[in-house]
Amino acid sequence: PCTDQTLAAGGAECGTLAVPLDPASPTGNTITLAVSRVRHKTATAKGTVLSVPDPFTGSGYQQSLLGARVPQGDSFDWIGIARRGLAPSVPAITCAPSPETPGRPNFVPTPITQPYWTNRIQKTANDCANDPLLDHMKATDVAADLERVRTAVGASTVSLYGQAYGTYIGQVYQTLYPTRVTRAVYDGSVDPRRIWYNANNFDQDVLLEDNEHRWFDYLAAQDSTYHLGNTRAAVQAVFDQQVRDLTVQPVNDFGPADFIDVYSFSSYSEQTWPILAPALSALVNNNDISMTLGLHSAFYAGDSGNKYGALLAELCTDTPWPTDWNKWTADTWATHVKAPNSTWGNTWFNGPCAYWKHRPSVPVQPGGLGSALIVNGTLDAVMPFEGSLEVRSRFPNSALVSVAGGISFQSTFAGNTCVDGVIADYLVNGAKPARKPGRQA
Repeated sequence: PCTDQTLAAGGAECGTLAVPLDPASPTGNTITLAVSRVRHKTATAKGTVLSVPDPFTGSGYQQSLLGARVPQGDSFDWIGIARRGLAPSVPAITCAPSPETPGRPNFVPTPITQPYWTNRIQKTANDCANDPLLDHMKATDVAADLERVRTAVGASTVSLYGQAYGTYIGQVYQTLYPTRVTRAVYDGSVDPRRIWYNANNFDQDVLLEDNEHRWFDYLAAQDSTYHLGNTRAAVQAVFDQQVRDLTVQPVNDFGPADFIDVYSFSSYSEQTWPILAPALSALVNNNDISMTLGLHSAFYAGDSGNKYGALLAELCTDTPWPTDWNKWTADTWATHVKAPNSTWGNTWFNGPCAYWKHRPSVPVQPGGLGSALIVNGTLDAVMPFEGSLEVRSRFPNSALVSVAGGISFQSTFAGNTCVDGVIADYLVNGAKPARKPGRQA
């Protein structure tokens, strides 16, 4: 029985699996993965779907519940995994602070605030230097864990379901263990040519800013409701003023970085727009920050330090990062000109990788003849559409479905019946949309 209340309510069962700390040394020290399963509800199972844990959101353990959101999904066994380093798997990484700690200065550095940020990222790298688990957190290590989970549940083959950064791990697994994957659904795709200095950083910044501007357009179109301005420029001016005001006078520990963190969600999903709009309106028009504070607590609840440390442990070692901070600075200022609200925050988030003490590896280049269905919003900033086009070209037996004008970085199982129907038909029957010639969806 699951002690996790969400899993228990969804009818899941839970277990643990011991796996080698170093997959290359199978008889050495072990760590323990937390695993969940929701069994099929039909007379016979059509197979097992292994949900690939997503390093970006920290999801994994509860992903066995996804089958309930897929048409005919209850005809499969669904497996969720808390990937290595992420609680409740043991040990859990504890060396990194929460990246959203209140009380931070503005992301854009000044001579006064620059030492705060550089000291913070260097301290994170130093504090994470001596944990032996962090030498074995690469995508290839997680892929080896997936293979051991497949064996442990007695599935000769599995289908994969991956979202966001989990798509890269899924593609690595499918590349290394091609005979073990029947079908693979990838919600977005990391561009394997760009990992990770660009893919988790500069490739996103301008696109995130563009999506924020689309939210400003949404607010301007409803000025009679929110009273924030009837043009994008007017809303932008109101937004920027809040950043300046909180830079001069934070509310308790809530400052400009916290404000930007809250409203950055507008760039990640259209579904947040009606939630964020009244909070910003109350702050601007009534000087009422309570809704904004409540959203910050809701968005960043839980042990985000564990998730952040586990994310860094993989991204910083999957491939080498530049170690010259002058290059980071030059690249960031050049992008900041085009995306002033999103760029420096992203750089500080990824900055510990410049000083990471654990040795990077040579990344796996995904590709092969395996079957895959890729879904991606054309305006997705976290998983830029170009990445899905690239992965489509590397898996010639794949099909790419675009959500035209879609911003949300998770397009599947979010209420779009068109998308979910295509996925269900693929998982259940193996049917894919006809692949068009050329580099297109």
